[in-house]
Amino acid sequence: MSGEPLPLVFEGIPLGLLPGGNRMGSDPHAIFSLEIRPHETVVVLGDATSGVDALTGLVLGLDPTPAGRALVWGTEIALLSRLKQLAFRRRVGYLPAGDGLLQNLSLRDNIRLPLRFGSDFQPDEIEGRVDVILAQLRLKAVAQFRPAAATEEERRRAALGRALAFDPELVILDQPFDGLTERVAAELLEVARGGELAEGGRRTLFITGQDLPAMLRPRVERLIRLGNTPAPALRA
Repeated sequence: MSGEPLPLVFEGIPLGLLPGGNRMGSDPHAIFSLEIRPHETVVVLGDATSGVDALTGLVLGLDPTPAGRALVWGTEIALLSRLKQLAFRRRVGYLPAGDGLLQNLSLRDNIRLPLRFGSDFQPDEIEGRVDVILAQLRLKAVAQFRPAAATEEERRRAALGRALAFDPELVILDQPFDGLTERVAAELLEVARGGELAEGGRRTLFITGQDLPAMLRPRVERLIRLGNTPAPALRA
C-alpha cells in the first residue's frame, strides 16, 4: 500500500462551533473526525442542529474551521492561495444543496461553464465532453432549457453534470437527493460514483444531508448519523 494521503480527512472538528451547530439540541462538545478511503461512498446525516450543513464548506475551503482540520489529499484547501484553490478544486466535484445553477444560462451552458473558464481545453473538446455528460444524465432533449423552464429533477441532473465536468476523483454532494424519487436518486448516485465499474474505477463520494432514501442505503459503504440517533448498520 502506498503512502499517498487519503482523499478526505476530518480531524477534530468541533460541531457545536460550526454554523448551524450551536442551536438548542446540539451537543456543544461534539467532535467530528472521519477518514474516507479511495473509492468509498460515505454518507453523513444530521438534522439542522447538528452542523452537518457546514461540513462541505470546510472541505472546499469556503469556510474557516473553528478548530481542527479538513484535509483533501493531505491539503487544507483554505490555506492555499486563491489561484491554487481554484486549480485544486478541479479535482473535486461539488454539488451544492438545491442546484446552484445560473438562471440566465441554459442547462448545457451551466455544464459547460467550468470547462470554458477553468480549463485549457479546445472548444471542440469542451463540446464533446458536454455532449457525453448530457447523454449520460439523459438531458439532451432539454439541454437548451433555462433552469426556470426545467423540472426539479432536470435541474439536479444538470447540477450534477456540472460537478462532474472535470471528471473529478472526489465528489462532494450536499443534500443531493432531496425531492427526488428513490429510482432517480439511485441513478444519480451511480452516475456520481462512476457507475457499476470495478472498485478501482469508482470515484470517492462524500454525501451530507438530513436523510438518505432507503434504496440507497445498501449501496454506500458507510452511513454516519450525527447526534443521538444511531444510523443503520452497514458494511464496515
